[in-house]
Amino acid sequence: MRAILEDLRTGEISTRDIPAPELRERSILVRTAYSAISAGTEQAKIETSKKSLLGKAISRPDIVARVVDFARNNGIKAAYNKVQSRLETLSPMGYSCSGLVIGVGEGVTEFQIGDRVACAGAGHANHSEINCVPSNLAVKIPDAVSLDSACLTTIGAIAVQGLRQSRAVLGETVIIIGVGLVGVLTIKLARAAGCRVIAIDQNEARVAGAGVFGAELSLISSAPNLAAMVRQFSRYGADVAIITAATKSAEPLELAAELSRDRARIVVVGDVGMNISRRDMYQKELELVMSRSYGPGRYDPSYEDSGHDYPIGYVRWTEKRNMEAFLDLIASGALSVSPLLEHGYPVDHAERAYAELNSKNRYTAIIHYPEVQVVVPKPRLRTATAVHRGANEDIRVGCIGAGTFARDLIFPNLKAAGAKLEAVGSASGISAETARAKFGFARAQTPSEVLADPDLDAVFIATPHRSHAQYVIDGIQKGKAVFVEKPLAINREQLLSIVAAYVESSQRGPQAFLTVGFNRRFAPASHKIRDFFSDRQEPMMVHVRVNAGVVSGEHWLQQAGEGGRIVGELCHFLDWARFITGNEIKSVTASALPDGSRYHRDNVAVVLNFADGSVGNLLYLANGDSAVPKEFYEVFCAGSVARMENFRTLELARNGKVRRLKLRQDKGHRNEFDMTLERMRSGKEAPIPFAELVEVTNATFCVIEALSTGSAVIVENVHTYPVEVSTAAV
Repeated sequence: MRAILEDLRTGEISTRDIPAPELRERSILVRTAYSAISAGTEQAKIETSKKSLLGKAISRPDIVARVVDFARNNGIKAAYNKVQSRLETLSPMGYSCSGLVIGVGEGVTEFQIGDRVACAGAGHANHSEINCVPSNLAVKIPDAVSLDSACLTTIGAIAVQGLRQSRAVLGETVIIIGVGLVGVLTIKLARAAGCRVIAIDQNEARVAGAGVFGAELSLISSAPNLAAMVRQFSRYGADVAIITAATKSAEPLELAAELSRDRARIVVVGDVGMNISRRDMYQKELELVMSRSYGPGRYDPSYEDSGHDYPIGYVRWTEKRNMEAFLDLIASGALSVSPLLEHGYPVDHAERAYAELNSKNRYTAIIHYPEVQVVVPKPRLRTATAVHRGANEDIRVGCIGAGTFARDLIFPNLKAAGAKLEAVGSASGISAETARAKFGFARAQTPSEVLADPDLDAVFIATPHRSHAQYVIDGIQKGKAVFVEKPLAINREQLLSIVAAYVESSQRGPQAFLTVGFNRRFAPASHKIRDFFSDRQEPMMVHVRVNAGVVSGEHWLQQAGEGGRIVGELCHFLDWARFITGNEIKSVTASALPDGSRYHRDNVAVVLNFADGSVGNLLYLANGDSAVPKEFYEVFCAGSVARMENFRTLELARNGKVRRLKLRQDKGHRNEFDMTLERMRSGKEAPIPFAELVEVTNATFCVIEALSTGSAVIVENVHTYPVEVSTAAV
């Protein structure tokens, strides 16, 4: 399909062929008819990308702070490579579109194939022929509203929310400061609400055109008698000032305060400076309110991604309901957007659309797409069978998932290890195209196409955690060698389904190849520690402290259905302890700090009891400070001690002597991929025995149970469960 993408390094806009997105649960697949370019938001994004690296850093100090923290724990070179990887990325453009539903995901009951819908959200309602949109970010279009008018719905909802925040009522005087796209829509909405409207902008052409959209008085912001003209029109000064401008300066806010009456209301919709002087705000006792995008629900992953609506009795106007209200106004005739639909461009003329939007000072440009009909894209599925390579032949690899971790670690290490990068797939298709162009994959595909491709020997999976189990099962059943980034599964039902698929496949033919990205056991320092205790005759005490840092509730990893950090991250350190002791985990106990949801119960102490009597003590902490190195390891056994900090320093103490080693930080990724590919080529067993993968994964579920019950939990042996276990749980 065709999509408009931005190069984050240069700001260059181009239309490219990328794989269509795959339908996800609680989402719909939409064949786009029209999408609207937002002159303010999208142009600002492009301008940021065009800046130098220093300019980008100055404009985003929050990101700079995160990079500094990363460099502190991982080194300057790793931080530099991470920044470069982020910049060498194609980014979707757009966030407001309309089209026809061509697919309905699991859990969606509101929509049917063929419905006309308006869609919202950056990364969802993109300028592309097909979009996968969460159900709470889509609304049905009334019959009386055309598809081209409906493509403005998201931007209209921003204006609706701004006006709602102002609490403007019939007869009040409303000043709109900033007469761009959101500004002119706000003018129309305020007039429809029975308000008197003054439009103010620094651009003469915008001021001259404001009357077309309903402004009763249009003024240049630099006019010397501006306050007098506003007072003459309004008698008392503005009841409400809505700022829809975009500037780093606080001048729009200062102007709003100056032109407002006593105890008036100021609403900030646009991205403006907030460093306002106290005098006018205090003397007039003005009320300052922020308006957050389309409305309640915005930036809440539980609402937007997981589809959990807010009860209408408590939240009348969510972002979805604001979108519906905007469409209802158009349908009733109270609002006309015809003047904003004059400039249309085919999707292949994206560069021209953006250039003319800027040079000709237009409010928006409408992108239109071919073949707007209910045609469901069908993946190009082909029968796949297991392929066995010779010892010296390249392994032909397909990768599913092309996010930051895959680009930073998996793809470079696969390339360095001699894999032949054949295909890459991702849910959206955009990151797959980025990876194809950067790393030299032969083709970008959908995940389904990667799994079904008969020309691939192996599949490497690096997607969000909830999807791992199904991809693993599909890969095994299609005869692929499978590498999956941790975790293997996010619940025991998924794990048992994987066991069933593995056992069944191995009974039908050659033993299935499956491994998990537990890289730390492959680190050179880890092997030095294990070798140091290789002749031990007694149990060992293993201590691991992880200063993991807090992850906010909005992060995808904290969302229901992703498994959380214990399953998704602590598993690394359970596996490390399992590797060092070389013995099965028999039982688990665990405790967590009470934290009132601040840390999401991510401050945990876990005790592992091993078959030989060894004990593992794991502290996984979210309440620390990033100035302290992330990982610290200690092993005590038979009068000897090994201590390692962040894979950078290693101390080995025995007989009163301490051997100190300074290391180049190596967490084992290169060795992991070298060994994985070597085992794939030779047809040998995967580098981590299947039983250990299942044992460690099951142990993480036991940690969750131990936290819930407060009791020790036995780690059962489930890797040989009967094949009859259903895969329906996945």
